[in-house]
Amino acid sequence: MIQRYMDLEARFRVQPGHLKLADHEPRDIAGLDKDASEERRAKDLARLDALQERLYAEGRRSLLVIFQAMDAAGKDGTIEHVMSGLNPQGVRVTSFKQPTRTELAHDWLWRCQLALPARGEIGIFNRSHYEEVIVVRVHPEYLGGQEADWEERFDAITGWERHLHASGTRVVKFFLNISEQEQRERFLARAEEADKNWKFSAGDVVERERWDEYQHAFEQAIRATSTKHAPWYVIPADHKWLMRTAVASILVHHLEAMDPRFPEPSDEERAAIAEAVARLRDE
Repeated sequence: MIQRYMDLEARFRVQPGHLKLADHEPRDIAGLDKDASEERRAKDLARLDALQERLYAEGRRSLLVIFQAMDAAGKDGTIEHVMSGLNPQGVRVTSFKQPTRTELAHDWLWRCQLALPARGEIGIFNRSHYEEVIVVRVHPEYLGGQEADWEERFDAITGWERHLHASGTRVVKFFLNISEQEQRERFLARAEEADKNWKFSAGDVVERERWDEYQHAFEQAIRATSTKHAPWYVIPADHKWLMRTAVASILVHHLEAMDPRFPEPSDEERAAIAEAVARLRDE
């Protein structure tokens, strides 16, 4: 069953220590067309729903899904489309914004630790602790005069994620790889379409001027922190239909590998169930 999902998983997975973003084409469609992609995604979403039910019922392990991207790459839409069919009781979505005063009073991993999924849950980070090695690398002024050792931070991240894996939380990380031209078109669409104006931010256009710096920061962070126990995937984001299909397929791959099981009742529990059923039938 796992082999069915290996093609997209292997195609977009970043091997530890190896990444050049320039080698990853944002318009890649992985040999699929839109119709075939949507048909495959529908099957994967149904499978994802079934696997989530088993994960929730098992209540022993969890899945943490991390999304990082340049602005307008489609994080919100991907989360909405891929997770729309899941039981909301078993899904926790956290969007990380500018740190609050309370968060700044703690270490930089603290707020992410608080947002981790409980056993049986799927947790989704819309942005994450990786902001602390990407945004602050582009904007060192956010560090308030402190200096950051990036290699030390990478080591802290990989150590934390290794601990999560060993504790029963599988970590899967997606970088939605949008091209500079496609980002421009999406920004213009947000400005020109009334029902998308709320998504438009002049600040995003200012940040766009530092495109190369962000690409470098993403490349360095992903290369240093894609590991066997917490892999990164660079997902082409110029075609939303391909991006959503790839994410769904890769999540199914990981849940299939986890192979969650419905709990088996003990002999005592089976006897209690049989007694309860007998009483119901005698009513």
